[in-house]
Parts: sequence; structure tokens; C-alpha cells
Amino acid sequence: MEISVKYFASLREIMGTAAITLEVEESTSVDSLWQKLASNSQVELDNVMMTVNHEYVKAGHRLEAGDEVAFFPPVTGG
Repeated sequence: MEISVKYFASLREIMGTAAITLEVEESTSVDSLWQKLASNSQVELDNVMMTVNHEYVKAGHRLEAGDEVAFFPPVTGG
């Protein structure tokens, strides 16, 4: 199934792109997608924020065809 992936802030620079379209297996979780993408690019962040179709989701959220997934780096403030 096809999904789109967007990267924001420093992840955009680390991943070398702002957006991609991917084919993933049915029942892929958003976390397993992130683990695969991160391992392919040697990203060392394991606490990214994830949204699917503009809503924050938990790591186990299962993706569906046509979903838009977005990854955000950890945010700190002060």
C-alpha cells in the first residue's frame, strides 16, 4: 500500500528530503516505519513525535493506504 511521509525541522536536513512516497506492507505500524527509515539513514533519534493524517498517534498505530505520516524531532524549550 502507498503512504506519504513528511519530515520536519532538523529531520528534514538529516533525511535529506522534506517528503517521500513509500510502499509499505499492510498493518505496518508507524513506529516500525520509523525504525526502518531511521536505520536506513543512521538517524539516532528514538523519541520522535509522529502524526498520521495531521493527528498525533501512538507508536503502535497501524497505517492504512493513503495515510500521510509526519515525523518531528524532539522539541525542547525554556
